[in-house]
Amino acid sequence: MTTFDRETAAADAFIEKMSDAETTPGFAVEFDPEEADMAGAFEEDALSEADALASSVDWVGLG
Repeated sequence: MTTFDRETAAADAFIEKMSDAETTPGFAVEFDPEEADMAGAFEEDALSEADALASSVDWVGLG
């Protein structure tokens, strides 16, 4: 099996899993990490380190 054949088979399996997930209520579809990423299951929305530091308040001098 060539790399192209494996990629095509993986894409076909992903499309079938997505179809099953959308059309079969209660059906639990298992995705590997790459498939979950392609499906948009994980979206990074955490603050960046720079944003977190910029939002901190310096309380020195109060008291």
